[in-house]
Amino acid sequence: MFGPGQDTSLEGIWRLVAIIVGAAVTAAIPWTFPPDGGPTAFDRALAAPIHSTLDARPGVYQALVIPSNAYILLPLLALAAAWFGYRGQWWRAALMVVVPELAVGLNTWLLKPLWDRHLHDYLAYPSGHTVHLVAIATAFIVLIESIRTKIRAFAAAVVAQLGVAVGMVGLDYHLPTDVIGGVAAAATMVLALCWPARALLDIDARQTLGTAQERW
Repeated sequence: MFGPGQDTSLEGIWRLVAIIVGAAVTAAIPWTFPPDGGPTAFDRALAAPIHSTLDARPGVYQALVIPSNAYILLPLLALAAAWFGYRGQWWRAALMVVVPELAVGLNTWLLKPLWDRHLHDYLAYPSGHTVHLVAIATAFIVLIESIRTKIRAFAAAVVAQLGVAVGMVGLDYHLPTDVIGGVAAAATMVLALCWPARALLDIDARQTLGTAQERW
């Protein structure tokens, strides 16, 4: 997406459209909340089959939420950054660390208080665990150059997030709209934060190309 010579006007348009759509979805979902911030009809419709199918196996819920836990996500974040660093792509390595964590901070200190949806004793919208997982995955997909790796990372993230969503709803950690809003918010923030870094990514791309040429 950000390789040398690839920042075409068409890609810029698609990136802008994705940011606008993601922001619109994030902002529109709270308009469906009832006055008390409780579950919507959509939440109940999605949660009902999950509970009816898996409530007898609570261990499944616990297993499904594991990929969203910090002890899994932070090592993955470090590995991704180390991989970019190993390739000499230092700006990408730095962005891989900074962008997802900045997205988590913005969600915690700005978005959650803004929409003020309470569940139990915490602010639930957008889902923080979802934002963390999706922000890391989105940042890696944006920063990596290989199309094949992008596709594989996207597929793995989708599978992991679907499982996490089922687990969080089943455990009553979040409502489905919290999770959907978290996906939209995370993708929007990462795309928006990475966009101004285009020049830095070009530096990495040129350095990597120069190193490869020197080896030859």
